[in-house]
Amino acid sequence: MLHHVDNLPIEQLRSWDLGAHVDGFSKHLKERGYPQGRARIFLLAAAHLLRFLQNNEIAIESLGQKVFERFRQHLLHCGCRKPTGGRGKDARNGARAFFEYLRDLGIVRAIDEGKPALPPMVQCFRHWLKQHRGAADSTLKLYSQGAVQLVAALGDDPSQYDARTLRAFVSERARHSGRGATQALIKALRSFLRYLATERKCSTALEKAVPTIAGWRLSSLPRYLTDSELNRTIDACDMETRQGVRDRAVLLLLVRLGLRASDVAALRLCDLDWQNATVAVSGKSRREARLPLPQEVGDAVLQYLESRPELDTEGVFLRLPAPRQPLSSRGVSTIAFRAMRRAGVSVPRGAHILRHTAATQMLRRGVSLDAIRTLLRHRSVDTTTTYAKVDLELLQQVAQPWPEVLRCS
Repeated sequence: MLHHVDNLPIEQLRSWDLGAHVDGFSKHLKERGYPQGRARIFLLAAAHLLRFLQNNEIAIESLGQKVFERFRQHLLHCGCRKPTGGRGKDARNGARAFFEYLRDLGIVRAIDEGKPALPPMVQCFRHWLKQHRGAADSTLKLYSQGAVQLVAALGDDPSQYDARTLRAFVSERARHSGRGATQALIKALRSFLRYLATERKCSTALEKAVPTIAGWRLSSLPRYLTDSELNRTIDACDMETRQGVRDRAVLLLLVRLGLRASDVAALRLCDLDWQNATVAVSGKSRREARLPLPQEVGDAVLQYLESRPELDTEGVFLRLPAPRQPLSSRGVSTIAFRAMRRAGVSVPRGAHILRHTAATQMLRRGVSLDAIRTLLRHRSVDTTTTYAKVDLELLQQVAQPWPEVLRCS
């Protein structure tokens, strides 16, 4: 724990309002792996924020997003007596880290209070998705956006919704959006209407009134890596570094078990059953499945755990630079993307292409679609059938020639 910050003793910080939390913030930074020099700047930035509040006679209970933005503007033209932590990126990040530390303690308001509140009906919808459907944060965000758009357009009384207005709403949005965005909106609306029907706020048949958009089912080929590209991607991890050891374990879980990025990010130490060589994965809708842990994958994870940073969390995979915390789904995808980039593999997506690669490899080894569905945890075998198209050589053997069209004489 730091006892002196450049020319500003910790005792002076403690004498200020909220100064009693400086020691806790110092410990918080240390636990998350911040090096001494950067932790010092962050503590100075925390002191700067406290001084700003005092000089402007701002009460702690008023410390919210708007006040924090005022402080950020102050940093741009700061003329305060030093030490202040500077005016650069580290100073801003340090003040934000202190702000979020106080927020997590329940002392100040949420950092996003400046955002408009969701309509009460949409808030209840989000809660229903999370509690009863086990929806991921990305799904909550996407579906909430669709519900907000519908409420803004048709009002907050679902009993007044009808098929005509719903179709007109979707058609209007489709004219200004691409096919993918429109499909996402349709999925969100149907889920929202299902929720409203369960709450008896609208007809159960209203969900079917949402129109579909034209598109050939399973028309595209799934993207995947060749054996050469996959080997280069895995070999691109530098096993002389702790990061390389971690990244290789992540990649093997993605490609050998076909896990999603969210599956890997959510792994806990208690999910690994070393005695039975299995790993528990919850996946979508919180449906837990226990999958076999191949020797190669188990060895890679165990090698990572031997060098895993000490942190009071059950999360298996951690960020290595500060702030040290469990990896997010985005962090897992970034690991996959960077590994492929180092290997010279050009693909439009990150971690999910390794899931496609896992399915493709199993299919070519003769594994049945039903077995692949079980491993990938698809609800329906129809989702898995898209991989039946990846063996182009076999498809060419069974494809029939296009019939000749006789010319009119």
